[in-house]
Amino acid sequence: MNIHPDSTMLHSTPQPDSRMIKSELIAQLAQENPHLTQRDIERVVGVILERMIKALEDGGRVELRGFGALSIRSRDARSGRNPRTGESVDVRAKHVPFFKSGKELRERLNADE
Repeated sequence: MNIHPDSTMLHSTPQPDSRMIKSELIAQLAQENPHLTQRDIERVVGVILERMIKALEDGGRVELRGFGALSIRSRDARSGRNPRTGESVDVRAKHVPFFKSGKELRERLNADE
C-alpha cells in the first residue's frame, strides 16, 4: 500500500456519504500494487485483521502508531428498557471494542480548521 504522505488515497477529500469497506480496500490495494495478485492481498488483509482480533480476544491492545489504538472495555451488567414496550430487561455484562484515535490521525482530520 502506498503510504507516502503525498498519497492521494490518504489525502482524498471525503464525500458526505463516503465509506470504505473491506472489498474496496482490497481492490484499491490491488490497483496500487499490480505486482501482487488480488488473492494475495485478500490473504494479507485477512491475516492482519485476524491477528488484531486474536490480540483483542486475548485481552491485549492493538496500537497502530499515528492511526490509533484498539482495546477492550468491560461493561457491567445493568438493567435496561425495551424501547418498544418500556418493559425492564436485564442486560448481561459484556466486553466491547474501544478505539482511541492517534495524534496524527486527529491532526490530519482537523487540518482544514
